[in-house]
Amino acid sequence: MSVPVTTQDLAPHASTGGNFEKYAWIFMRLSGVALLVLVIVHVYVNLVAGDGVHKVDFAFVAGKWASPFWQLWDFAILWLAVLHGTNGVRVIIADYSSRAVVRFWLTMLICSAAVLMLIAGTFTIFTFDPCPAGSTSGHLPSFCPAP
Repeated sequence: MSVPVTTQDLAPHASTGGNFEKYAWIFMRLSGVALLVLVIVHVYVNLVAGDGVHKVDFAFVAGKWASPFWQLWDFAILWLAVLHGTNGVRVIIADYSSRAVVRFWLTMLICSAAVLMLIAGTFTIFTFDPCPAGSTSGHLPSFCPAP
């Protein structure tokens, strides 16, 4: 006589927190597609359409981030990439950590790192000053007033 195997037997760490895993799975697929488009355009604009990697400097970034469009574009890449990566590592932690306390602290560590990256990145994108005081004109974008 055999004992039926249940889903709980196969996944002892599985969360029973409602539909969170379903929505996390959907987010991974949608954010992956969105990131693919965002990053391909980002690389094309920065490297192919421009003058290559050697021309990407402070003035280039300052010129791009002077436009709210490119600020939002890079903001979308930042948030989607960090959340996508954090969710992926969260799944790996859930799959490979056998003790609940280890799983909890590793998840807290990766989530804390994600929050710090999102705060620092968002702050950098939206408070970036393309025309800092005291800079020489050779390092400033062309739209900055001469010092």
